[in-house]
Amino acid sequence: MAVHTPLRGLRCFCVAAECLSFKETARQLYLTPSAVSHQIKQLEENLGFALFERQTRAVVLTTEGRRFYLAINPLLQGIASTVSEFCQQQREQRVSISLPEFFASEFFVPRLVGWSELHPDINLQLETVKSRSEPGRHTDLQIVLASSKPTDKPSYQLFPISYVPACSPELYLRLQDDEAQLAPLENAPLIVHQARPWCWHQWADQNGFEDFRPRQIIQLDSMFSVARAAQQGLGVALIPLPISSAWFESGSLVKLFDDELTTRDFYYLVQHEIADNRPEIQLLINWVLQKFRLQS
Repeated sequence: MAVHTPLRGLRCFCVAAECLSFKETARQLYLTPSAVSHQIKQLEENLGFALFERQTRAVVLTTEGRRFYLAINPLLQGIASTVSEFCQQQREQRVSISLPEFFASEFFVPRLVGWSELHPDINLQLETVKSRSEPGRHTDLQIVLASSKPTDKPSYQLFPISYVPACSPELYLRLQDDEAQLAPLENAPLIVHQARPWCWHQWADQNGFEDFRPRQIIQLDSMFSVARAAQQGLGVALIPLPISSAWFESGSLVKLFDDELTTRDFYYLVQHEIADNRPEIQLLINWVLQKFRLQS
């Protein structure tokens, strides 16, 4: 005749055998002492022998109780390990990625449409930084703007970046009254990211404009602030392409000149965590490469 022995009774017995106190066993298992005593008694009845000797203030294992503990405890540990392993396999998958703030809001997030349908079980965590000099938190992946390919980690080249003079439509119309070639730039404040304080002079040199004398330079600490200031009519800014394409398509910004400042900078996808045991990381890598590699 088969004997039905609940796993909770075996677990209760093993804990009691380790701490030799029904009261402490109850505390660890969030039970009452009487519930512990009842489970042990029921297990003893099923087994047909005593597991503990009850003393006034303590309990001790009988000889059979000790032999039973040594036999059953490894089996329970194996069951717990197997359950934990399967829970780990079914855990919530998450991938974290760090990327420049402006790139994230204007270029990356709008292109996330469709990701959830393809990978509904993978949660994304995005960490943004204002500039390349700002340290970011440790993440699985990172998108960086750099003049050369990072070599200390696996990395993938995505696309280059250039800058074009742009302003609000209202300021554009006012500046068109200036007939001199560079007059618009000499009669309006020029906005720059503080990480590139000489970019306007570089733009002028690269495009053959001599005797470039800006009236005023305004430095801001984030590219989003630069673009927003230009969009609100504060002045003329060098706006990064292609990541600002939506601003031009919507008419929020207008190109003042077609001449661009070209750079050696590329966006790169850098892999911080090995993806061999984390297929969700490789899925995001593949998606980023498909969406952004060699885009211009």
